Amino acid sequence: MIRRAKAVWHGTGRDGSGDLSSDSQVLNRTPYSYKTRFENEKGTNPEELIAAAHAGCFTMAYDRSGGHPRAGRAAGFQDQSFGADAARTGSRTQRGEVFNHRWRRRAELSGLQGAEG
Repeated sequence: MIRRAKAVWHGTGRDGSGDLSSDSQVLNRTPYSYKTRFENEKGTNPEELIAAAHAGCFTMAYDRSGGHPRAGRAAGFQDQSFGADAARTGSRTQRGEVFNHRWRRRAELSGLQGAEG
């Protein structure tokens, strides 16, 4: 299996912008820029796409590893859904850019007896 995407960049530095495309057409000349990446201008950026990919991979891998939903079912719970939020943050230092990841997992289960909020 090969999944492909491409990026095209026009201009330079803070004044530049580009677009992202994927073979699946989910990204189809989707714009991004310095401002969407390093400032808070609305639009996508590579970090957001990496976070989405990691969250998707994590939830699928967790299910396949037996963490959920099989473990919940074995304990008598009815699984409704399982999800993960991934955040990728970046900052600039004198030595370059530093990126961090933060995870939050959540599950919806029914059949919990005597559980308190």
